[in-house]
Amino acid sequence: MKFLSFTLLFCALSMPALAGVLPGEEAPDFTLTDTVGNEHQLDSYLQDGKIVVLEWFNPDCPFIVKHHKKNKTMNEAYAKVKEQDVVWLAINSSAKGKQGYGLERNQKAVKDFEMPFPVLLDPTGEVGLSYGAKTTPHMFVITPDGTVAYNGAIDDNSSVATLGKTNHLLAALHNLLQDNDVKIAETKPYGCSVKY
Repeated sequence: MKFLSFTLLFCALSMPALAGVLPGEEAPDFTLTDTVGNEHQLDSYLQDGKIVVLEWFNPDCPFIVKHHKKNKTMNEAYAKVKEQDVVWLAINSSAKGKQGYGLERNQKAVKDFEMPFPVLLDPTGEVGLSYGAKTTPHMFVITPDGTVAYNGAIDDNSSVATLGKTNHLLAALHNLLQDNDVKIAETKPYGCSVKY
């Protein structure tokens, strides 16, 4: 029993802190560079009155492949909202030497997945940890006033192969775009662990 307790304590201490932000809380500002060298600052989008979607991303995660290659979940969702002052940013927080890391790997993913929105690189994991991003994908929606309106899964099916019947992200965006409160503001994210 003592050994088990020590093991659990060791594991807890060796894991990154993932408290993150909850719906209703202020979204941490950040500036990150994408795969073509452009800088993106969250606050600048918010000041322009944009709703911002953050998608935690790792091109080698089977759940990202599910939603970007086997299905076009993310591209199709973005297409439905891009004309309505919504900005979509994918963020890769994989550390050096970990799955999905690196500029070239992510440049290739943008091309292979035909992504219409940028992938931002966060190799130190600072931004991912500040949000408490746990999985790829892990979705956040931020309102123009800087408040987190949604935190969780893209949809309601956590299998690696089957799409959900309800797209939680689109439901949240629909609520916001209709000037309503988000009905389901938090769900449990699923996917691969973020490779901090």
